[in-house]
Amino acid sequence: MSVWNDLVGQDPVVAELSAAADGAGGGGGVAHAWLFTGPPGSGRSAAARAFAAALQCTEIPRGCGHCAACHQVLQGTHADLEVVRPSGLSYGIKETRALVLRASSSPSVGRWQIVLFEDADRATEGAANALLKAIEEPPPRTLWLLCTPSPDDLLITIRSRCRLVTLRTPPIDAVADVLVQRDGVDRETADVVARAAQGHISRARRLATDPEARARRAQVLAVPRRLTSVGPAAMAADALVKAAEAEAKATTEELNAQETAEMRQALGESAKGRMPRGTAGALKELEDRQKSRATRVKRDALDRALLDLASYYRDVLTLQLGAGSELVNTELAPELRTAAAETRPEGTLRRLDAIMECRERLDANVNPLLAVEALTMALRTG
Repeated sequence: MSVWNDLVGQDPVVAELSAAADGAGGGGGVAHAWLFTGPPGSGRSAAARAFAAALQCTEIPRGCGHCAACHQVLQGTHADLEVVRPSGLSYGIKETRALVLRASSSPSVGRWQIVLFEDADRATEGAANALLKAIEEPPPRTLWLLCTPSPDDLLITIRSRCRLVTLRTPPIDAVADVLVQRDGVDRETADVVARAAQGHISRARRLATDPEARARRAQVLAVPRRLTSVGPAAMAADALVKAAEAEAKATTEELNAQETAEMRQALGESAKGRMPRGTAGALKELEDRQKSRATRVKRDALDRALLDLASYYRDVLTLQLGAGSELVNTELAPELRTAAAETRPEGTLRRLDAIMECRERLDANVNPLLAVEALTMALRTG
C-alpha cells in the first residue's frame, strides 16, 4: 500500500516523483511549480494527488499511504491542499485571483501549501496571466501542481517555470489487471473494457461496472449500421445528441439540487422558503455556474461518443491495411471485417477526418445537433 498504487503503467513517473518527494525532506529542495501532462485517462490528476500526498507524508520514505497526512490528501480533506476542478467551460480571472490569495497563506499542519489545479488548460487568458504572476513569485512554502493534456495548452511563460512530468497511456494489460485485482471484474470483461477504453482507466472501470455506460457505447457503435440514407442519418445524429443530454442531466441534476439547497440555507432561507433581500444575485451566479457545468458535461459526453465512433473506423482501417494491430472492438470483429471488405481505405480515412472535424466544431461552440448531423451525413457518404 502506497500513494502510488493508482498510477498504472507509469513506473518512470513514480520513480521521478518519489525521488523528488524524498528529496524535499523537511521542506526544501523541490520545484515550486509542476506541470503534469498526458493523454486522457493516463492519470494526470492521480499522479499530482499522489505527489501531493507524498510531499505531506509524515513517514520515511514519503508516500506511505497509511499515515493521516497521506489519507487526508488522497481523500481531499487535508487542510493544506486546495484542489481546483473547473466545473464549467472555463476558469475565470475572478476565481484565479481568489485562488492565488488562498495559496499565499502559510501551511497550517503540513510542510507545504499545495494547489492542485486539474484541467488548468480551461483557464482564460486573464486567469492564466494571474496564475503566471503567482508562479513567478510564489511564497516559499507554496507548491503549484498543474494538470493539462499537453504542455502547449498553457502559456509558454507558465510552462517555462514548471517542472514537466509526462505520463503515457497505460498498457491495456495493466489496466485489465487493475480491474481484476482492485474492482473484482472477471478477466474476460476486464480485457474487453480495457481495450474498448483504450487505456483510459476511469473509463474502463465505468464500462466494467455500469451497464448503462456499456449500453450507451453499444448504441454509438451501432451508428455506422444505421446510416443507410439521409433520414436514418439525421435520426442517428439526433439520438447521439439526446443521449449526451440525458447523461449530462443524470450527472448534474442531483448535484445541482444539493448545491442550491446548501446555498439557500447558507443565505438564510426561512422555514417558509423565503429568501432574504439581496440574495438573488448569489443564487443567479450559482445557476449560471450550473448551466456552464451542464454544457461542459454534455460536450464531454458527446466527445466520448465521437472517440468511440472513431475507434470503430480505426478498426476498419486496421483491417483494410492489414496492419496486424489488435482490434479495439473485438466483439464486433465479424461486422468490422464486412465493413472493411465493402469500403476502401480512402473512404475510411475521410470518415475519421470527419469525426475529428466534428470534435473541433463542438470545441468551437457550434450547435451540437448541427455539428453531429453534418458528421453523420459525411459518414454515410464517406
